[in-house]
Amino acid sequence: MHEVFFDYLKKFSPDPLSEEEKSLMIQTFVPSKLRRRQFMLQEGDLCKNFAFIVKGAMRMYSVDDKGIEHIVRLGVEGWWMGDRESWSMLTASSYHIDAWENCDLLYITREGSLDLMRNVPVFCEMMRQLDERNHIANNRRLASAIGATAEKRYTDFIECYPELFKRFPQHIIASYLGLNKDTLSRVKRQSYKRKKT
Repeated sequence: MHEVFFDYLKKFSPDPLSEEEKSLMIQTFVPSKLRRRQFMLQEGDLCKNFAFIVKGAMRMYSVDDKGIEHIVRLGVEGWWMGDRESWSMLTASSYHIDAWENCDLLYITREGSLDLMRNVPVFCEMMRQLDERNHIANNRRLASAIGATAEKRYTDFIECYPELFKRFPQHIIASYLGLNKDTLSRVKRQSYKRKKT
C-alpha cells in the first residue's frame, strides 16, 4: 500500500524519495481496511486520523434533524478523507465518514503529519499544494451553491469530477450538489436533450 502513496507523491515533486524518507513514512502511515458502510468517523467523535484512499470510495456527511443526509465530501483512490476541523482543532466532529465501497486506506495522525512535514520536503510540498487546491475548490463550491443553477452545478460537477460521477449513485450526487433526486433527474434529461440537438 505504501508504494501507491510513494507514486502519488511524484505528482508533487520530481525529486526521488530517499530510503530514509520512505522508511519514516512507512513507520508513520498505518494501513487499514474498511468494509462497505463501515464508519471511519461518527458525529461527536474526535477525528484522530486522516485517511489516504489507496482503493475504494468514501463519503463525508452530516445528518439533519429529519434524518436526511447532506453530503459534504466524496473521495476515491488518490484522495484524502477526514474532518479537517476536528483533526486540527481537536474538537468533536459534526460529520460521519463511511466507506461507500470496501476500502484500503493509509491512516496518519496529526502528530505524524507534522513530523513528516518537518522531515520530508516532498510531503510538506504536497500539503501546501493540497491546501491551495482545497481552498480553491471550497470557494468554487460555495459560489456554486449560492448562485449557480441546478444545471450549472451538475455540468460543473461532471467536468471537474468525472471519476466521482461514475462511482456514486444519483441520490449521493444529488445530495452533494444540494439538489433532490427529482431535480437531478430533470437536469440530466435536459442536459442529455441539449447534447443531442
